[in-house]
Amino acid sequence: MVRRSVYPYWFLLPAAVVYGVLFLAPTFASFWFSLTRWTLFESHFVGLDNFVTFFREPALVKGFVNTLIYGVVTSGAKVVLGLLLAVVLTSRIVARGYLRSVVFFPVLVSTIGVGLTFTVLMNPERGLINQVLGAAGVDGPGWLTDPSWALLSVAAVDVWKGVGLATLIYIAGIVSIPQEYFEAARVDGAGAWANFRHLILPLARPATVTVIILSLIGGLRSFDLIWAMTRGGPGFTSDVIASVIYKQYQAGFYGLSTAGNVVLFVVVTAIVLPLSRFLNRKEVEA
Repeated sequence: MVRRSVYPYWFLLPAAVVYGVLFLAPTFASFWFSLTRWTLFESHFVGLDNFVTFFREPALVKGFVNTLIYGVVTSGAKVVLGLLLAVVLTSRIVARGYLRSVVFFPVLVSTIGVGLTFTVLMNPERGLINQVLGAAGVDGPGWLTDPSWALLSVAAVDVWKGVGLATLIYIAGIVSIPQEYFEAARVDGAGAWANFRHLILPLARPATVTVIILSLIGGLRSFDLIWAMTRGGPGFTSDVIASVIYKQYQAGFYGLSTAGNVVLFVVVTAIVLPLSRFLNRKEVEA
């Protein structure tokens, strides 16, 4: 019987230590501190009181609903637009490489910088967007001040900033499809729509799964762009779970905000993990 050497596993040790120190330890510490009322210098065990108080927070229900809306809208839009842009940018068009760079550029820009820039552009009175709409005879809304528009306006900016990454993933998925399939389809007389429907859509499914999961995780955890543009306002109309947590932290309720982080962790895990298993199982079956 041949004994397997443990030598190769020693190469995993540095990564395991970093993962344990930077992820596992803070995660377990968060679960503990969510059961306490703590400051930087002391803590008192209070059991589930923080969770009870958090779920009684008036803004929480609105934050849950907004989080789900924001996550679904942004991830869905990135999937659709990313796929369409990838199809265009893998076709034989002029300046294809330059256009790929243009589409991907917003991904590299600071999220806070993007938020502040679009806050100015979306100003209902002096913003460039409404000025252009006004010149065309259209009365632009209060993008960030109207409760019915605020959350969707931020979601639109999120899509603009993040669609480049989705496009890049789709481009990688499309160019990995063997060209023999497209040549065979061309011989059979298939057009652009038939290629898209019967070749690109099914064979780029791994890219679609990746984009859905990454975009949904990002949408459910989103905070910085929302905070930079609306701070959860007007009122609580664009609050998400992360912004509710941050407001509790600002008020000095550290144990309460830690409990909120645990809730957010559980919510994201409960949504993303089953969805990932389902999509990957469907991919294997396909």
